[in-house]
Amino acid sequence: MRGAKRNRATGTKGIRAGPILQVALDLLELDRAVAIAREAIAGGADWVEAGTPLIKSVGMEAVRRLRAEFPGREIVADMKVADTGTLEVEMAAKSGAGIVCLLATADDEVVREAVRAKQLYGVRIMADLINSPDPVDRALRLAELGVDIIAAHTGIDQQMVGLTSVELARELAGTIPVPIAVAGGLDAASAAEAVRSGASIIIVGGNIVKSGDVTGSTRRIRRAIDRPGRRKGPARTRDEEIRELLAGVSTPNISDAMLRKGAMAGILSICGDVKMAGRAVTVQTFAGDWAKPVEAIDIARPGDVIVINNDGGIHVAPWGELATRSCMEKGVSGVVIDGAVRDVEDIRRLGFPAFARAIVPNAGEPKGFGEINAEIRCCGETVRPGDWIAGDMNGVVVIPAERAYEVARRAREVQKNEDRIREEIARGGTLSSIQELEKWEKRQVTGRRRPP
Repeated sequence: MRGAKRNRATGTKGIRAGPILQVALDLLELDRAVAIAREAIAGGADWVEAGTPLIKSVGMEAVRRLRAEFPGREIVADMKVADTGTLEVEMAAKSGAGIVCLLATADDEVVREAVRAKQLYGVRIMADLINSPDPVDRALRLAELGVDIIAAHTGIDQQMVGLTSVELARELAGTIPVPIAVAGGLDAASAAEAVRSGASIIIVGGNIVKSGDVTGSTRRIRRAIDRPGRRKGPARTRDEEIRELLAGVSTPNISDAMLRKGAMAGILSICGDVKMAGRAVTVQTFAGDWAKPVEAIDIARPGDVIVINNDGGIHVAPWGELATRSCMEKGVSGVVIDGAVRDVEDIRRLGFPAFARAIVPNAGEPKGFGEINAEIRCCGETVRPGDWIAGDMNGVVVIPAERAYEVARRAREVQKNEDRIREEIARGGTLSSIQELEKWEKRQVTGRRRPP
């Protein structure tokens, strides 16, 4: 390629000296993939990957089209080869791929066949360590067999529960004699960390292809890997990460991420456009008995959400302005009431995230019945102490504590995907055409039904 430099990190021909940025087109629609690849290249992407979902969706046409559209770029075919090494490498190579990916867990004989084919067709082999039980030993063996690049890869479902590929890259660095690629949920910060850990090829999918501004997102990652510097500041706690993620998404995003589970029924935001996210302090009380709801404020920590089951009573309120002010002084994030609230004009002036089923003027009495931090039912959902609660204008969602990080990550992926679709609609597309709905509609099985 005219003007290309030999890459110092990989010893191979790339677009520039320094780390290679590979954009992974893990999409289903080929036209969308091509448009996104063009924008990513404008932002500084070097290599273009036909992702596994794209290849499964449209076959080798994905590789052929990318080769035709981007003749000066390295095209990577993420085939995830597990068998028929020669055949699949041949298919990808003849379609225009320069790099073909196989699974590191493939049998040695499959790898040998793939290596023989790469020598015949003049391509390179990248091995993906996803799900490898002993990744360092396997990487050494793959390099010995003739694999050109080793990819430390954490799959998307593993990313959702907090696993990372950067640590694996750090283990591999200086151990294996071939270049290291890193893939799996990378953004600008983690991509820079991957470079600091010894990676020379940075593979980014969702944080580029799902962006509303693909070129801008690519440019930010490009700058980060070209000038990785040193890590700044202490690492965040898991709760801090969860809170930040939930604060940045909507409850519809969360509901989508949970496959439409967890949403409370019949509850509304008293103050309109407010948001909250925090761990639940649960309260079981009885209609109008406001002693336990108020005592829960003393137990709650900053950032917590008080969740109250008022035993179905909506004619008398266990909550009002003074309890709200007490919460705000304590740093409580919000309150959710399966019941009524009063003093609404004052609560609205305070802008406190309060969610309830009804508004009434009546207050009850502080009798002291009930319990704090027991499992309760609230607006149709089970809530345990420590579960995560998120609320906004759309309502309230309960997220089981053990799934909170995963759901928060998945909700962010939903949001990113919607950002990209929103941008494509703004460019003149329609929702059905962008998502190729007719192609992916469920097909009815016709024919005579067998009698029962």
